[in-house]
Amino acid sequence: MLAHPQLCPQGLQFDARIGRKLVDELLRHGVAIEHACEKVCACSTCHVHLRQGGELVKAADDEEEDQLSDAWGLDGQSRLACCVRVRGPALVIELPKFSRNHAREK
Repeated sequence: MLAHPQLCPQGLQFDARIGRKLVDELLRHGVAIEHACEKVCACSTCHVHLRQGGELVKAADDEEEDQLSDAWGLDGQSRLACCVRVRGPALVIELPKFSRNHAREK
């Protein structure tokens, strides 16, 4: 994972378990990625950019695409971490600078 000023200033490299949701693996490794809908693809707070390896995961479905339209800073590599299942070789992930979560709980 690439560096993020608040959530992961040094960047991070870890082995993720195949078949698990990317959001769960990030949380398991100490990255406090937001997930306001509790990981059911009902918000856009777990938005990530798959900078490398995105072609190795299943393409976004219509439900994910609809939710992504509400995310901040979209680009062609944008995905929701709650919808991405780890499938194999290395992914390089970048977290956006901002999230659309206006009610973050500590």
